[in-house]
Amino acid sequence: MSQIRNVCVYCGSGPGTDPDFAVAARRFGKILAENGIGLVYGGCSIGLMGEIANAVLDNNGHVTGIIPDFLANREHQIHRGEVIRTRNMHDRKQQMFEHADAFVALPGGVGTLEEVVEQMTWVQLGRHKKPVLLANIKGFWEPLRALLVHMEELNFIRPGLAVEYLVADRIEDVLPMLQDAAARIAEPEKAMAPDVAGRL
Repeated sequence: MSQIRNVCVYCGSGPGTDPDFAVAARRFGKILAENGIGLVYGGCSIGLMGEIANAVLDNNGHVTGIIPDFLANREHQIHRGEVIRTRNMHDRKQQMFEHADAFVALPGGVGTLEEVVEQMTWVQLGRHKKPVLLANIKGFWEPLRALLVHMEELNFIRPGLAVEYLVADRIEDVLPMLQDAAARIAEPEKAMAPDVAGRL
């Protein structure tokens, strides 16, 4: 049985056009802090990234922001909590993986999509078993879910290689779903061997 100590959240460096996305980000940040669970995220102080990080910190929670040097100014690096600077995007994503026990995707852009799909791929290939969850706020992730079904129907996702992920339509359901999934995973199964990580 493994425990959720830190959750990596992928989300937009912009707010989007629907204010409910920011509300959900702030609510999830508060939930994490109230449950003593740390936030691992991309280190930005604006957009949904800033909303969730500030909500965790404002409720006396712990935040680890991980940001590459070249994005520190462009994405307005946060100056609260713990900040880890990396050389490049690959190092950033690897550090985020190593610091987290589970992954959640809130609404976001291409970067958010790329990050969560990478975790889905690593799970599909058997590289780790950490839970991956889409926070499907107001149906944001429905197009991705439909695309994955389409890939299965055309046999690009073959039998035995299903993409395993969780979906929560309500932000209040995210943490319980992650905890339930983690309870079925042995602690060693969450790790990725260094030689494997270096090849991905």
